[in-house]
Amino acid sequence: MPKGPLEPAVIERRTPGPGDVEIDIKFCGICHSDIHQVSDEWGGSRFPMVPGHEIAGVVRSVGADVTQFKPGDHVGIGCFVDSIRSKGGAPNDRDIEQYLPQTVMTYNGVEHDGTTPTMGGYSERIVVNEKFVMRVPAAIPLDAAAPLMCAGITLYSPLRHWKAGPGTKVAIVGLGGLGHMGVKIAHALGAHVTVLSQSLAKKDDGLRMGADAFYATSDPATFETLANSFDLIINTVSAKMDWDALLALLKVDGTMVIVGIPDEEVTLGAFALVTGRRRLAGSMIGSIAETQEMLDFCAEHNVLPEIEVIPIQSVNEAYTRVRKSDVRFRFVIDTATLATN
Repeated sequence: MPKGPLEPAVIERRTPGPGDVEIDIKFCGICHSDIHQVSDEWGGSRFPMVPGHEIAGVVRSVGADVTQFKPGDHVGIGCFVDSIRSKGGAPNDRDIEQYLPQTVMTYNGVEHDGTTPTMGGYSERIVVNEKFVMRVPAAIPLDAAAPLMCAGITLYSPLRHWKAGPGTKVAIVGLGGLGHMGVKIAHALGAHVTVLSQSLAKKDDGLRMGADAFYATSDPATFETLANSFDLIINTVSAKMDWDALLALLKVDGTMVIVGIPDEEVTLGAFALVTGRRRLAGSMIGSIAETQEMLDFCAEHNVLPEIEVIPIQSVNEAYTRVRKSDVRFRFVIDTATLATN
């Protein structure tokens, strides 16, 4: 029910077509956006809703035309399950499916038939066209693979797009489910990484994950010490905060990228932008090709999320804990526990 607790329900999946992959879901991460959508905090939520777009599982069956997967393969599904395609059936040639209006979200969306609602990964099974399925490398356990399908790509995409790497100074704002992946990926890319967190409570964690420095944004001295320091700031915080103060930490021509979406409008002055020719940008997940690239990168560099696996029966408690930032660092649902409902 709208804005109520999650409850067991029975849903039906479409009959697999010739280009479809049928997947037994093994794990599904809990993203903060699941909580926003269930609570209709962004507007436009459709009910009944099955959340979940950090999906990892095993191929159960494939359609006659499927060439990339076979039963038994370890695979992942991210935030969307269809988009505009070229005549050859591949995703759009510009490789930016996630920004196209025709993109079909994994849940809280509608299939291209215009009537069938999409249902997410807090479930036992899903059917997806093979063009929107990613292969999970053998080096990545399925439970750890799940958060990479959103949290991982949400940070990988802007770090790659704005060329984080050796010789660049990157700040990650927030050390939660998104932020901790940003630290690990930026470190693996070779950047100098600083964490900006409300307090120093997670400092040891941040340094262990690869951060070179850690500062508290609650300390006014932080903004004096770090003024004009960074080439790139990735802001993962989905709460209202002082973006002007963060922008002032950028070097000339630096960029701050927003990946966390606050519930409330954030005020922004022009001064911090104008005085440093700074840029304020946004980024949302990544394309199918980029997500596969991210998975391969994480396997090569042993970049894995830090997770707490829970039964589905604990999902409402987990939502409460996420709102309190009481998770280190991503909840992952073991969907085998659905059978015990």
